[in-house]
Amino acid sequence: DAGLLLAALEGGRPADLGGARLEGMRFMVLETAAFDGLRDAPRAGFNHALERLAEEGATIVRQQAPEVAEALALAGVLFATEAYGTWRDRIEAEPDKMYPPILDRFRGGRAFSGADYVAAWQTLGLLRGTWARRVSGFDAVLLPTCPILPPDVDRLLADPDFFMAENLLALRNTRIGNLMGSAVLTLPTGVPATGISFMGLPMSEERLLRIGAAAERALT
Repeated sequence: DAGLLLAALEGGRPADLGGARLEGMRFMVLETAAFDGLRDAPRAGFNHALERLAEEGATIVRQQAPEVAEALALAGVLFATEAYGTWRDRIEAEPDKMYPPILDRFRGGRAFSGADYVAAWQTLGLLRGTWARRVSGFDAVLLPTCPILPPDVDRLLADPDFFMAENLLALRNTRIGNLMGSAVLTLPTGVPATGISFMGLPMSEERLLRIGAAAERALT
């Protein structure tokens, strides 16, 4: 389904997913930041998925990537500044319509100058180059899609501190893909409400779809 949707978006032909195999593939498990705060169920799901991938002949290598932590530290400058710059007029015209913790996060973009924003992008470009060189020898990078399970909605609405902590955790691992400019595919692990992400280099969507087709069979 993802292959068909990608083809429709690009106006091209769907990727050929026939005969995709995991045997001989090399995967890197990202051990920087992606496992911080990881809860038991997502950890169990991820480990289960790794076992199934290995059983199908994939090689699993665990590796640190300091550039990922450095990139995550830039997220406040990059995301908040862009968000506030894009939505400032709408936000300030009707601030009461926005959930207060998110309003505060967007308004945080006011604290950064244009020079801060440009410098952060330039630094991120260098970090992306380091990342690309690190992962170029792997078929994909693996990490838990989300380190938490879906939290209790009533508590989220009643406890701003709980909301902020859970919200940032929920966004953290997908944010790694955004910052690195990666193509990413996520699949269910076989443990309810948990996922495993396959992260590739930019413009590698069709290759990831082939990997995903093989991994999906292994994890089903």
